[in-house]
Amino acid sequence: MSRPPGRKQENHKISRELFVLTYGALVAQLCKDYEKDEDVNACLDRMGYSIGIRLIDDFLARSAVKKCRSYSETADMIAQVAFKMYLGVTPSVSCSSATGNEFSLILDKNPLVDFVEELPAERASLCYCNLLCGVIRGALEMVHLAAEVTFLQDRLKGDAVTEIGITFLRKPEDRKHRR
Repeated sequence: MSRPPGRKQENHKISRELFVLTYGALVAQLCKDYEKDEDVNACLDRMGYSIGIRLIDDFLARSAVKKCRSYSETADMIAQVAFKMYLGVTPSVSCSSATGNEFSLILDKNPLVDFVEELPAERASLCYCNLLCGVIRGALEMVHLAAEVTFLQDRLKGDAVTEIGITFLRKPEDRKHRR
C-alpha cells in the first residue's frame, strides 16, 4: 500500500494502559515459566538490558541532549529526560555517596504497577519492575558507562517509595582517553 502524497507519516504511540497490562502479562507468564523468583528477576533484567542497548539510539536521536560531563549530570538526564520521555514520570535524584558515583532515582509513582496491588506471598522476592534496571544498565553501557542498577525499595513490597540505585563502576578519571 502506498501513502497518499503530501501526507505526513504519523507517529503511533502505544497507550500507557496497554503497555502496563502487556508488561503485567509478561511478568505473569515468566512466573509460570520459572519456579524461582531469582530466575524471573534475571530474565527481566536480561530483557531490559536488550531493550536498553537499542533504546539509547532512539533516546539520543529524539532528545538532542548534549554530552554529560559528570555522573550527576547523567543521573539527572536519566530522571528528567529519559523517564519523562518513555514512562511519563520524573523521579527525584539523590546522590548517596561521598565519591559521587552512587545515585538513587526515587519514584513517587511507578507507572508499571498501575494495575498491581501487591505481590503474592509466595513471590516475595520477585522484583516486578526489574526490567527497568536492565534498560538503564544497557543504555548506560552503550555510552560506555558501566553501572550496577538495582531496586533498593519497592512499593509492591511495602516500602514508602520505589527507589532504583545506580552505582557507576568506574572512577571519573578512568573515563578520560589517552593520546
